[in-house]
Amino acid sequence: MFTGLIETLGKVRAREDTGTEARIVIKLDPPSADLATGESIAVNGVCLTAEAPSAADRLIFFLSAETLDRTTLSELEPGRTVNLERSLRLGDRLGGHLVSGHVDAVGEVLRLDWPGQGGDLEIAYPTTLAPFITPKGSIAVDGISLTIVDAGKDRFTVALVPQTIQSTTLRHAAAGDRVNLEVDLLARYVVRALEIKSGENAGVSAEELERAGFMRST
Repeated sequence: MFTGLIETLGKVRAREDTGTEARIVIKLDPPSADLATGESIAVNGVCLTAEAPSAADRLIFFLSAETLDRTTLSELEPGRTVNLERSLRLGDRLGGHLVSGHVDAVGEVLRLDWPGQGGDLEIAYPTTLAPFITPKGSIAVDGISLTIVDAGKDRFTVALVPQTIQSTTLRHAAAGDRVNLEVDLLARYVVRALEIKSGENAGVSAEELERAGFMRST
């Protein structure tokens, strides 16, 4: 589990494709001596497992066919910068929102405006995500926790503060870029529960209200 608050940036140093799978090597700056083999790390919002590093400033990740098919990590080449976040520990502050690292879809940057020190980013998304995207709701874009300003049936906008621009890959964003999208975890469960409920019963019965403690039996 992650928060969507990017801890550092890394740079892809090497990539090895093995049929439908791949491995990538990411250089850390600054190095981190306490990273453990098997640790979960979000790379551009995708939860990956760290393999044994060759040095304190190197991370190696295996990319499965599923990961390559469903995320933008298939496009990573040497020289590309990526967002990195280590998984939460019990007791850590939750400064962003709950992010699982399981990408729901890939979106496309439509525009990025700079009205001041901050920016306005508009992203197109598959319409299947529309039930989960709402103004003032949360969304992870390439692993970055952002708040939705406006939401349409196939696009949304977010406001970028200077700190986000300076410390993430969004400072290099341009129209046409593809980005990983993960909807809010709570929204996903709420929508699913409503889907099941509407399929079973369009309304709420008096018996259900009584069992839930909202009514007393007469």
